[in-house]
Amino acid sequence: MALNSRSSISWCCENDCREIHAKWNQLKYIGETLASRTPAERQQIKEMYRAMYHEDLVEQFHKAWMANPKNEMFNILYMWMLERHERDAMVARDAVEQSNVDYKALIEIYTHRKSNQLFFIKQAYFTKFKRPLDQDIISEPSHPHQRILGALAASHKSHHDDVSAHIAKCDAKRLYEARKGSMGSIDESVILEMFSKRSIPQLKLAFSCYKHIYGHDYTKTLKSENSGEFEDSLRLVVNCIHNPSKYYSKMLHTSLKEADADKSLLTRMMMGSAEVGMEEVKSAFSKRYGKNLQDAICESLPDGDYRDFLVALTNAPISGHHLHVASAI
Repeated sequence: MALNSRSSISWCCENDCREIHAKWNQLKYIGETLASRTPAERQQIKEMYRAMYHEDLVEQFHKAWMANPKNEMFNILYMWMLERHERDAMVARDAVEQSNVDYKALIEIYTHRKSNQLFFIKQAYFTKFKRPLDQDIISEPSHPHQRILGALAASHKSHHDDVSAHIAKCDAKRLYEARKGSMGSIDESVILEMFSKRSIPQLKLAFSCYKHIYGHDYTKTLKSENSGEFEDSLRLVVNCIHNPSKYYSKMLHTSLKEADADKSLLTRMMMGSAEVGMEEVKSAFSKRYGKNLQDAICESLPDGDYRDFLVALTNAPISGHHLHVASAI
């Protein structure tokens, strides 16, 4: 029975490869096919395609994109077919190479990846770019985002994934006490120490405890007319950790509005939404903006292969890589 199952999977993969090769100029078909495949299935397709045609499918997409840099469809197919740690390495490099570093992209990586995953991202980054990722993002920690990223990087080097309800409640109290009176500012040293010693699941539980104890989200504490750059940076990080579906729904809305000028942000947001849980992101988007994500995509983008692929991605299979935290409050 197991043999038949493997043979069936192999046949499906081989068929996909034949169709992709035969319909190379039909990007709509290729996109809809690949959008419906899990990460494991996409990996199998890459291996089978190489065996059948002696070509690297990912590299073929990349070459097509380099030859047609205005065609975002080739870029998103290229990014979608990379293994996740390779894709994150590419996103990180693009972020640090910009004239103004794209800290949001880096924070998305550092807050949504487990330590073992971040190890492979750094390894892929060093292999491709011959530079340590940590060195590129925190070499001159003058910006609050850099200081928080530095703390998260230290945390990833030392923590394990077990969570403690007792520690979370104590941390929630420390977060509350880190406020500097009624001025709206936060004791930065307390936050950076906590972030450097706690795992992402542990921090997520602390933010849940904070809401349970004090009756509102921690981000509400960070909203003040007197808050500064650090508080603004911290609010972004907390949103990424505590409510990623809400974060991605808001960023998708922003990127759809800016899609005429730059589709790269929209591409990254769709990739990220698929990673953290597309169904949760779609639900948050619908609740916040009163329309479903598919309709918003169709309203914001012209008819074409890229739009069709994004719509197909809204129904992409679950990646199975989400960070889960059991309720322990």
